[in-house]
Amino acid sequence: MKYFIIAGEASGDLHGSNLMKALRAKDPQALFVGLGGDKMREEGCDIRVDYREMAYMGFVAVIANLHKVRRNMRIAQQALLAEKPDTLILIDYPSFNLRIAKFCHQHLPNTRIVYYIPPKIWAWKEWRVHQIAKYAHDILGIFPFEPAFYAKYGYTCQYVGNPTADCIREFRIKNLELRSCENEFKIQNSKFIIAILPGSRRSEISHCLPTMLAAARQVAGNQYRVVVTAAPGVEDSFYAPYLQGETLTRDTYTLLSAATAAVVNSGTATLETALIGCPQTAVYHVAGSKYLEWILKPIMFKIKHFTLVNIIAGKEVIQELVASRFTQENIEKELRQLLNNQTYREQMLNDYKQIQMTLGTESAPNNAANIITKQ
Repeated sequence: MKYFIIAGEASGDLHGSNLMKALRAKDPQALFVGLGGDKMREEGCDIRVDYREMAYMGFVAVIANLHKVRRNMRIAQQALLAEKPDTLILIDYPSFNLRIAKFCHQHLPNTRIVYYIPPKIWAWKEWRVHQIAKYAHDILGIFPFEPAFYAKYGYTCQYVGNPTADCIREFRIKNLELRSCENEFKIQNSKFIIAILPGSRRSEISHCLPTMLAAARQVAGNQYRVVVTAAPGVEDSFYAPYLQGETLTRDTYTLLSAATAAVVNSGTATLETALIGCPQTAVYHVAGSKYLEWILKPIMFKIKHFTLVNIIAGKEVIQELVASRFTQENIEKELRQLLNNQTYREQMLNDYKQIQMTLGTESAPNNAANIITKQ
């Protein structure tokens, strides 16, 4: 079987590579072509466009790189027509992938279309549910509430498990003595750690990191050490102008295992932080937030909470310092709570355990591979 996989971001590249492993276990002769990154490439995927040339977020960034977006679309369409894959697997990245799904549906009617990790339309752009269901033969969700959401519209979505939870479980198996991870970050001194996770895209890093660091420095004093995570595909030199002696690491899971608290740019990283068990606050920058959020939120967002942690829990587990609430003062206040209020910390950690139970222990790549290979 020949599979064409499209992942437009670092997380998609990771989850795509894990799905490839599971598919190859079921189908040893499987061939893979697609758009992705190093992890998919290492698993044997013939990468036609690297996700680093695709990860544009926000209206301004997309317009500024419109020529690249169109080029990537042409490359993907031409590759599909040339390869004629048995199965097209789409991983999130909705604006691009839904157009590809339509193209494939029109020009390659014999190709099966699978949406693995569908976009979070239950949060915003709910109308996309009809597009996804029209073109995808199988919708494989990664949150337990997604089947009910699709059923509300008369469509079928199967919950296969959560790949982020899979990654954390794999990390724990490889690092049974998690507290030994502290040595890597504490070997230079005995300070406790505040972790800073500023996001995966350059634009969000540049908007968020200065404020996150300013708050952490004020709280850290002489007792805590501030460690910043670097995103895949973003070179160390990009972070240099923002740092004032802080450590930079690419080993996010090890850092979170050793940290006392974390400040996390909203996204999948908040769920990773929760599943590892590090108390956190989430932040997110919205341009012109003071003037726009009261207009845009009722239009764009249909849910009460912003972060995956709170959405899955169905309540406020972590503070969401989003838009106008994203200030240095608010981060400092919340960090002090996380570091010093033991009751507050324990309640958050207990809520994390409930989230783990809600997600379950199913292997998302294995379940997805089982469905995909059953023609």
